[in-house]
Amino acid sequence: MHEPIHHALEDENQLVQIRLQKLQRLRELGLDPFANERYAITHTLREVHERYEQLEGQTVSVAGRIAALRKMGKVTFADLLDATGRLQIYLKADELRERYDLIDLWDLGDYLGVQGFVFKTRTGEITVHVHSFVMLAKALRPVPFPKEKGEKRWYELHDVEQRYRQRYLDLLVNPDSRRRLIARCQIVRAIRRFLDERGFLEVETPVLQPLAGGAAARPFVTYHNALGREFQLRIALELHLKRLLIGGIDRVYEIGRVFRNEGISTRHSPEFTMLELYQAYANLEDIMTLVEDLFRAVTQEVFGTTVFEMHGVRVDFSQPWQRIRLMDAIHHYTGLTEEDFETLERAVQAAEKLGIHVERKDTIGGIIEKVLEKRVAEHLQQPTFVYSFPVDTSPLAKREPSNPRFVRRFEGYVFGKEVANAFSELNDPIEQRERFEQQLRLRQAGDEEAHPFDEDFLLAMEYGMPPAGGLGIGIDRMAMLLTGADSIREVIFFPQMREG
Repeated sequence: MHEPIHHALEDENQLVQIRLQKLQRLRELGLDPFANERYAITHTLREVHERYEQLEGQTVSVAGRIAALRKMGKVTFADLLDATGRLQIYLKADELRERYDLIDLWDLGDYLGVQGFVFKTRTGEITVHVHSFVMLAKALRPVPFPKEKGEKRWYELHDVEQRYRQRYLDLLVNPDSRRRLIARCQIVRAIRRFLDERGFLEVETPVLQPLAGGAAARPFVTYHNALGREFQLRIALELHLKRLLIGGIDRVYEIGRVFRNEGISTRHSPEFTMLELYQAYANLEDIMTLVEDLFRAVTQEVFGTTVFEMHGVRVDFSQPWQRIRLMDAIHHYTGLTEEDFETLERAVQAAEKLGIHVERKDTIGGIIEKVLEKRVAEHLQQPTFVYSFPVDTSPLAKREPSNPRFVRRFEGYVFGKEVANAFSELNDPIEQRERFEQQLRLRQAGDEEAHPFDEDFLLAMEYGMPPAGGLGIGIDRMAMLLTGADSIREVIFFPQMREG
């Protein structure tokens, strides 16, 4: 443990004891702060600010946490904080009489309900002049609110690990964290509205699955006692949503948690939120248009603009996205050609020439995608669709008619990061079986992330699956992109952490 934090926790323990003593004193006075079940408010703190002209001189009832406290003899100023904002309150000893002494039992972080009239101080600060108050809950540990000038705080909440482990404090005292995570929720709401208005039906599919498929990833495994069998947590939403296409739901989507037993990084979390949608009778170009429309609509609704900037790069989601074939992008940024990937041996040599590590399990397609990730993606700052991917890394997509080594698939990139993955979906059950058999051979050769052989899905396909376009977007990565976050943990309320 870092020494400054150790000392801070010692200080905290002392402060906890002081707060417990204050709680005991309140209870002795018959004022248990935890006894109140509700408090009737008339306005949020933001509403008092926004409606000052109508509320001036009027009595309001507001509530929130004490975020600042300045007692100066016979008058006290304090700041209350609620989910909407911050508001100053003013208390006078000669008006509150013996109740004024109760202020000595207040601490930062306590919840307070107050009634009083609205006015402006001589400095122009909108304030509530309190004529009655009630403590609604007491904070037994000190809350690290942003420091007031000349005021000592027991410790600073700057340690990144602590911010993630104690997200409740992070939300309370760091406005940027609160804005970013609220924006994430608004992004999800805007996506739902966009898709609902276009006739898509939102559904829920199983999290526990006998066989987790639809992506190249290692699943988490659990055991169902009543059924006496192992289940896997889903790694994608795809195969069950396609079953619904087969069942006659032509436009379907799900926004849900998926789980992948893989490493943790600034861009990867073992559990994350995925949007997947499928549209019958649509192709890859239709999905490109849908992605352009989706980003335009969501950014405008949530942020009021389609223009974003990160690290000095400015993008405008109101404009069409650039489109480039994958092998053309690789040639443009590395000089390698499609012929350099004709055989596995040549592909390995090409990757090594670029300084890219190749593993024994890598296929030609896997090496091509590594080149994209390591040497091309960083250049794709403007919104870009990279299309035409290797068939051996895309077992659920239609082949390109003119070049069967590649499939009708695109990935969307913005600010050098992948934000979308889409297919013209393979709906030929015979070819799908062949693709699964190839994945099975890779799995038997030691690739634990190869797609599983899903016989039940093949059975469903044999009843007839319409041509369709499909799309996957990682909600967390989309939120990172639009809020300017550098780590996926910044946009997940409670990210998974290594044991500390």
